[in-house]
Amino acid sequence: MAVRELSAPTERSRSQPAARPWVWRIAGWLVPWIVPALIVAGWWGIVAAGWIASYQLPPPQTVVATAREMSARGELATHLVATLERLAWGYLLGAVPGILLGALTGLVPWLRRTLDPTVQGLRAIPSLAWVPLFLLWFGIGEQARILLIALGVFLPVYFNVLAAVGGIDWRLIEFARVYRLGRWRTFRFVVIPGALPGVLTGLRAGLSLGWMFVVAAELIAASSGLGFLLVEGQSTMRPDRVLVALILFGVLGKLSDSLLARLERTVLAWRETIASVQDGEGAA
Repeated sequence: MAVRELSAPTERSRSQPAARPWVWRIAGWLVPWIVPALIVAGWWGIVAAGWIASYQLPPPQTVVATAREMSARGELATHLVATLERLAWGYLLGAVPGILLGALTGLVPWLRRTLDPTVQGLRAIPSLAWVPLFLLWFGIGEQARILLIALGVFLPVYFNVLAAVGGIDWRLIEFARVYRLGRWRTFRFVVIPGALPGVLTGLRAGLSLGWMFVVAAELIAASSGLGFLLVEGQSTMRPDRVLVALILFGVLGKLSDSLLARLERTVLAWRETIASVQDGEGAA
């Protein structure tokens, strides 16, 4: 009787999940929408049952109608552009110094001992406590708002980059010295790959805080932006306009974080983590 030899599964076959029917793929796309759909349904049901007055919590259809009306007048686009422009400048001015200073502080021991305690102290100051000082220094113009957002972005980026660089296995650095890779090649082939996950995590954390600081910044005598829309809706007793701004903040925050998450998965495709395996199985 012939005996057939079974070969062990290859690394490629182990790493790739089995193909799933199209029904499972559609289910995977629909699952993230279950909770938002339940929230909207509950929101509508509460108002329809009269548990909350419609002038306090307008039903979803009223909020949608308000958003359409604002969009038709061009008002919504004006607020969106103002908020996104402030966030973009603040994110750039906060993230770049955060990466550079975090990397330098992590790589240079004397700089870490000198600078890091001061930055740690700055982290303990509540974010809104900076608003009066920024108003005194820069007035109520765009400069104060953008710098406030930049401060909010800088701190999480700095601390994540510092932790990422400081967490690189020192044996890898010694290994690079033994083989005389030189400083630039050591930085390129050891430091950057080792710190990159922490850097990207810091960028995502900085973006999240950036959205929070946008709201605080647009409360500083702004005449446009989603934060201004919140204040204006509260002062004119228009909760529908407040809800439009809140929903847009949530949607834009989620979209921007998803873009950074996709960038993170692309850049770190060489890593195999629990999350990456689960994402791969969900997409299959």
